[in-house]
Parts: sequence; C-alpha cells; structure tokens
Amino acid sequence: MIVGSHSLEPYQQLNETDISLSEESPVFKVRDTMSKHLVTLRENNTVSQARQIMGEQQIRHIPIINDSGDFVGLLTQRDVLAATVSILAEVDQQTIDEMEASIPIRELMTTAVTVVHEDTDLREAATNLLELKLGCLPVLSNGRLVGILTEADFIKLTITLLDQIDPAHLNISA
Repeated sequence: MIVGSHSLEPYQQLNETDISLSEESPVFKVRDTMSKHLVTLRENNTVSQARQIMGEQQIRHIPIINDSGDFVGLLTQRDVLAATVSILAEVDQQTIDEMEASIPIRELMTTAVTVVHEDTDLREAATNLLELKLGCLPVLSNGRLVGILTEADFIKLTITLLDQIDPAHLNISA
C-alpha cells in the first residue's frame, strides 16, 4: 500500500472542474503499489493445479517461472477457461478432471507478455493497463520477477487516496 512516507497534501485549487496535486506531489512508482506476495507456477504444472490455486487464492493471473526462477510467461483465468471442456460436451467430471490434470501450463500460457520495471512511473503502468486492455503487469527488477501489478492494486490505491482527501482542499461544484 502507498500510505508510507508519501504525503498527498497540499492540493491546489485550479478551477471549478479541475482537481490536481501540487507540484511537490510525489511520483509514485510501480514498487509502491504492486503486489509483492507472488503466487507462481512452473511450466510443467497443470491446468488442474492452476485452477485450484486460482480458486483458493482468489486470483486471476499467475506468473509462470522456469526451474531457474526466471519469468517465462503468464497464465490467466481466461486461458484456463478457454481450455475448459464445456458442460455442453456431455463429458463426465472425472474425465474433465483427468484431462485438466494432463495439460501442462506451457501449452496455454502467454509468453509474449508486457512487463514493467519496479521503477516505472505508476501513471505509465496504469496507462499501459488501460490502453492495452491488460488485467495485470508482471514486475521485474534486474530481470527477476519481484511483483505483479493488477487492476485490484489500482482499486486499493484509489481507496487509499480517497481516504486521504480532505474535502476542505477540494473545490467540487454541483
């Protein structure tokens, strides 16, 4: 979370429709907001294992690493859903479970992944998420995976910033 030593005050009043931080406002970096608690899998783990972890951890993105710990791809909930046998296929659950347990993640994961460095300006990362319609950005430092920046991280940031806003410093007209 960003609370730390960053001060968001003072706000300056620009006009009736603009609200802006002062020039002394800090430049937030990806490292300030990213999730550092990583849940990763390896290329040889299965779709079944990924589905289980996504459900248990309530996550939608899993960075994939190789045996050396290098980031090699990303598996998303959408990837897992695309590999799921439709209920309309009239296949029993045991067969579906066996199929998912035999499909390695490397067959589904995306390897051409947009990543950011932990020192990237948060605004730039947010712009990438928005313009490229991404759900997350794996975060690297010296080529190593150190975090993941997700839409949920920006929601947490928004809540933190909204909690810090002093209505006396805002000029909001109806």
